[in-house]
Amino acid sequence: MLASASVSAVPLHDQELLAADRVRVEEALLRAVRTDDAFLTEMASHLITAGGKRVRPLFSVACAAVTSELGDATHEAVMGGVSVELVHIGSLYHDDVMDEAVIRRTVPSVNAKWGNLKAILAGDFLLARASEIAASLGVEVAGLLAATIARLCEGQVRELQAMFSPDRTEAEYRESIAGKTASLFSAACRIGGLVANLERDQIEAVTAFGLHYGMAFQIVDDILDLTATEEILGKPAGNDLVEGVYTLPVIHALAKPNQEKLRDILGEPLNEAEIDSVRLLVREAGGVESAFAAARAEVDAAAKALEPFAGSGSAIALISAAEHLLESVSTIAKIDR
Repeated sequence: MLASASVSAVPLHDQELLAADRVRVEEALLRAVRTDDAFLTEMASHLITAGGKRVRPLFSVACAAVTSELGDATHEAVMGGVSVELVHIGSLYHDDVMDEAVIRRTVPSVNAKWGNLKAILAGDFLLARASEIAASLGVEVAGLLAATIARLCEGQVRELQAMFSPDRTEAEYRESIAGKTASLFSAACRIGGLVANLERDQIEAVTAFGLHYGMAFQIVDDILDLTATEEILGKPAGNDLVEGVYTLPVIHALAKPNQEKLRDILGEPLNEAEIDSVRLLVREAGGVESAFAAARAEVDAAAKALEPFAGSGSAIALISAAEHLLESVSTIAKIDR
């Protein structure tokens, strides 16, 4: 996904500190997937070396520091974030197999490069490594990561059940993205709080931040899929429409009066001209703008969740990251804020 909080979204003094933590995250990710088998190591590290914002592990680091200061993150906070990032990357391997994707992060997908069977096994390996790391951080972290993997699967199944359905509701969409996307951000933040031994109400607060951020993240990503180019996305544009996944902008557009033309096009595989037509109709119906408003509401809720940590450098950085989501999509999609 393109629309993500980057280190550049936080204040300068925090940017430098988080940049140092990111180096530690990158090194730990590569160590985690190193094996005696050079071929497995190459496959498992393929998307790690392709890059990524590392939002989830940096959120784990930041949430561990909401009652202290950023900098010199603990080993546990870094590794907790790494465990979540490995789950995320492993899920991308599996997603690309299901979607028959050929590009991910501007490089050939693992399945395109080595085939579906090897991609599935490499994804499984990443999930296993993530679970191993989580277990080293304690029973609660291990249980949380296992539950999060289950939620990812549940969210993805909900999405598959609604494929090519113009009758998909906003509630169904939200249930799906809460599992397949927001649960990982929520878990990253919660693990940060757990390994830092925060108070229970503080752990719940950072968990809520992660959930709302994750919801906004997916809504923004879905807006970009309808409005951005392949060059910007690093993956094919309009892919959701190709796959029959009708996201919030489409759902909101279909709810507007006189959308018979849009509804008639949807419900079956589309050719390139039809995809362009749907993108235009959704935009004309106000679906993009109303989805952006929903993302705005999630970002506001995320910021509210961090009110107990007002003044904390970590809280400021996290809120800045959430606001950066809206700034990025409003610029690319040309949305008036």
